Parts: sequence; structure tokens; C-alpha cells
Amino acid sequence: MIKRWDALYGIDLGTSNTVIYQQGKGIVLREPSVVAVRLDSGEIQAVGEEAQAMIGRTPGSIDVIYPLKDGVIANFDVTSAMLQYFIKKIQGRTPWFRSSQVYISVPCGITNVQKRAVEETVVHKGAKKAVAVEEPLAAAIGAGLPVDEPVGSLVLDIGGGTSQVAVLSLGGIVVSHTVRRAGMSIDTDIADYVKRTYNLAIGERTAEEIKKRIGTAIAPEGDAPFIDIKGRDLISGLPRSLTLSSAEIFRLLDDFLWTIIEAIRSTLEQCPPELAGDVVEHGILLCGGGSMLRGLDDRIRLETGVPVHLAEHPLDCTALGAGRMLDYRAGRSSSDRFPYGGSSPAGSDSVEAAQ
Repeated sequence: MIKRWDALYGIDLGTSNTVIYQQGKGIVLREPSVVAVRLDSGEIQAVGEEAQAMIGRTPGSIDVIYPLKDGVIANFDVTSAMLQYFIKKIQGRTPWFRSSQVYISVPCGITNVQKRAVEETVVHKGAKKAVAVEEPLAAAIGAGLPVDEPVGSLVLDIGGGTSQVAVLSLGGIVVSHTVRRAGMSIDTDIADYVKRTYNLAIGERTAEEIKKRIGTAIAPEGDAPFIDIKGRDLISGLPRSLTLSSAEIFRLLDDFLWTIIEAIRSTLEQCPPELAGDVVEHGILLCGGGSMLRGLDDRIRLETGVPVHLAEHPLDCTALGAGRMLDYRAGRSSSDRFPYGGSSPAGSDSVEAAQ
């Protein structure tokens, strides 16, 4: 039983961004999952927004890295240091209480060893107990879907490292697919395209800006939007400008979009008929940063024939869902509480600090 004085948190520890929910305060942190490290000593130079600002601008002695890959920890020590920095930032000078309990999101289909690594990272930094919960389940709860009812709900969560499609019912995931292509792979595709087509090298931040400004899942009509970018000419080695159109970025993204659409179709094909019928009636929920690609909802609706809805808070759904589970378990009333029952979410495990 959770005590009233316990600190309760929900953490979406993503490949590209980390979002933290604190009970009673809401979303208290949203920062890039990026760390700048000195190569000679391993010392952490910067974390989060400060580290992201250093991408492409560091000397050879400093490396800017994403310590998570495909939603799981690739570098335990750096992830631990990053999490410690975020915790200190939201707590100020007050230490993270030993009585805190945390739900932390993990991708579908990862191994128990990978789940445990995430949980142990949180406990190592002071939590009394950490529970890994699958991201689509947390995202669905955060969006207010009736996941504890005998009704099928389909969630498409496009994050930084993975895209996950899952059908949920009665508090658990019935069938799911994980695609190792998402927001960050789109950025890489754009940078590679510009390099291959125009002999121009651009950084990942420029590629991301192209995606946000003119990326589209629907073929543009009339005068396509465009963007002016700058990079380094691979032949002369000098700076050069270039204008890109939305039409060519649409063509570039088409392969990624078909990968997502096929994952949705495959998930529905493996879904029990009754739940598939529910999805056709109630639609698909889009969440995650990648879900904000212009026209994505219309494209999926066109290709699948299923209604599509963008979550009200697509960037925060997973952390909000974890927080709402914590609210329910604490037995407290909350204006944003979701009625999720059970002592622990389906598909979750936990690690508890030694007494």
C-alpha cells in the first residue's frame, strides 16, 4: 500500500526526449535525452537542452551522445548521470526522497534484462521502487482511452527511436508491433538525401528543422512550401545555401510512411475480430512527437479506412499516463485521474530499493 507521504512520479525516458510527471504538479520536466561527455575523462559536460545546443558545434575532445537507443539503455553510466541531472533540476536542493515510487516507460517487446536495467537506473538514483510499464499502455491511459474495459483501442506511438502499434483491452496489450524507424531516423533520412542529391552536408538539427517546417505525409497541392537551409558543400568545402521543397521531402518520407501503415495493417490482421471491430468504430490514436507530422492522420485514414485521432497532448501522453496510474494507486482524487484498476499494470515488473 502506498503511503500518503510518498513522492510519486511518472517518467517517459525516451530516445530523443525525457518527460517527467510529478503527482500534484503535472509535467515538471521536458528535455532532450542528450548528454555531452569529455572523451579524455568521461566527465559530463552538459545535459538536456544545453547538450542539444552543442550538437555539431563541439571540439574533438567532447562527444554529444544519446545514451538510449531504440528506447532502451545503450550506456548505463551516462543514462544514470542524465537521470540524476533531471531529478536534481526538478527537486532543486532537496534530495529525491527514498520513499518515492516511479512508473517508467519502456518499449514493447524488450527483454526482461532491458526492463530491469531501466528500473535499476531509477532505483540507483534514489527511488524506493521503480516499475517498468509498456509505452503504448501508458500513452493510452494518458490520452484517456478506456483501456480497462472490454473494448479494443489501437495506439500508434511514434517516438524518437521506435514506432509502436498496439491494440489494448482489459488493461493489457493484446497484440503489438514495434518498428525501429521513428522521428530520429526521419532526420537521418533527410540528411542523407540532401548529401546524396545536392552534395551538401547538414547537421541533425537542420534535418529536424526541415522535417518540422516542410515535412508532410500528404502530397502538397499547388505551390509547395519550401525552406532555405545552409550547410557545407562536399566538393568545395565552403558554406552553401539550398532551397528544399515540401514535395521532395514528401517523396522521401513515403517509404517510412508505408512502413508505419503496414505495421498498422499487420497489427489489425493479428487482432481478434471483435477488437478489430472496436478499432474500426472508435479509430486509431496517434501520439508521440512523430505523430505531429503534417497530414499523418489523413494519410493513415486514407490508406486504412479507419478513423484517426491525434492525442490532445501527443508529446506528454506517456508520462501523463504513468502519472495517472500513480494517482489511482495512491487512492487520491484528481481532476485528470484515469480510472485504471489493479495493483500493477499488465506487462510491468518492478525493482525495489534494499531496506
